[in-house]
Parts: sequence; structure tokens; C-alpha cells
Amino acid sequence: MRRLRVRQDVWLGVLGALLAFGVCEAVSRAGLVRRSYLPPASEALARAVELAGDSVFLDGIGVTLRAWALGLGLACAFAVPLGLLLGSVPLVDAAARAIVELLRPLPSVALIPLVSLLLGSGTETEVALITYASVWPILFNTVYGLGETDPLAKDTLRAFGFGRLTVLLRAELPATAPFIAAGIRISAAVALILAVATEILSGFGEGLGIFIAQAGLATDGTRDVLAGVVWAGTLGLVINGVLVWAERRLFPWTPEHRETVREGATR
Repeated sequence: MRRLRVRQDVWLGVLGALLAFGVCEAVSRAGLVRRSYLPPASEALARAVELAGDSVFLDGIGVTLRAWALGLGLACAFAVPLGLLLGSVPLVDAAARAIVELLRPLPSVALIPLVSLLLGSGTETEVALITYASVWPILFNTVYGLGETDPLAKDTLRAFGFGRLTVLLRAELPATAPFIAAGIRISAAVALILAVATEILSGFGEGLGIFIAQAGLATDGTRDVLAGVVWAGTLGLVINGVLVWAERRLFPWTPEHRETVREGATR
């Protein structure tokens, strides 16, 4: 049943994409919107395919993905231990709550001028902003996952004389791991958005956002802008798909996986 729902969702997603493609194509071909503002979707898609053979463009994609990976990796290295600390020690959580609630609502894009002033307009600024934006989903998912750990499992380990660290490693961390993975998946999308946005606002250098920004300034550059957007969306789709696949393989004890196993056994 679940596999049927997944297939249905996939086909509905494909249908929605085709419908949006058809509407954009029809609107542009019919002349309802000037082609300089909205070129036909087929031309933008063809340009996106053409860019796959452009080594300079692919180098820019590599620069964006490198900043994305560095920022996301630093966010994981910072947020997971901090989340475990906040979720395990109520006193620390209470002391840090005001600071966390003060920093969390600050939009990362609004910090670009300040961070650029401190670090310059380079990879350091991009990585710093990505790290800041990516920390919060991982941090809060880690804290929430610790709160959802089965109390019976923890009490059982304590009854056998195991210490706090052992309880954390053997009971709390395995139970929290799927929540951490979900936070990483959310942060991966946020990190990619911010990587491209930071490059667009900086306006010079290398990267997918730089390509989009420079295309936007060129005469009749809308097609290249849309082609860059297609690449950004495709990267996000691929990254999310890989992370979802990894979650299903790494955490077979989650309810969704057990449901899939039961459905397969009844067939």
C-alpha cells in the first residue's frame, strides 16, 4: 500500500511538472508575455542541457557544491553535539534558551552585508552563512529526538548499572539518529538555497548563483537565468533523493521501514 502511495506521489509530481512546463510554453508561444521576460520553457530546458557540456559552467557548479558541502558539514559538526548537550542537560538548555531564541529568527540573507564586511566577499562568507542557516533544523531535530527516546530503554540500562554516557550512546543516540537525519535533509535544501542566493547577491566570482546574476544583467539573458534555475532545482531534487534513500538504508528500525517490510512479507 505504501509503495502504491509513493508511486502515486511520483506520478503526480511528474504530472505537475509537465503541466507547469506546458503552461509556460503555451503562454510564451501565444505571445501573452514578451519572450524577453519569459522565453518558451523548451528553450530554457534546451539551454540547461547545453550547459552540461560547458566546462566553465560545470566548474561553477563545483564551486557552489563545495561551499554547500563545507557549510553543511560544519553545521552538522556544531549542531549535533550541541543538540545532544541541550537535550540531555536541562540546566544547560534553560541557560541557552534565550540566546537560541534570539538568534534563530534572524534571516541569514540579512546577515550577508555584515558577514561580507567581516570576512570579505569570498568562499568564507558563503560557508559561514550556510553554516549559520543550516544549524537550526539539525539542532532542533536533535533536541526533539532526544525527548522522544523510549524512557523504558533508558531505565533498563540504568537498572543494569550503565552510566549516563552509555545510556546516551546505546539508547538515546540510535533513537535520535533518524531525527538528526531528517534535520540534515532539511538543512541540505536550506544550504543550497543560501549558497546560490549568496552568490547572486555578491555578483562576482564563480558559482551557479554568479552565473544566474551575470545572466540577469545581460541583454536577453532570461533564458540563461531560467536554465540556471533549472540546474539549481535539479541539484536540490537529486540531493534530497539521495538523502531520503540514505535514511531508508541507514535506519531500518523506523516505523516507515517496518511498514514496508510487513507489506513485502504479506505478498
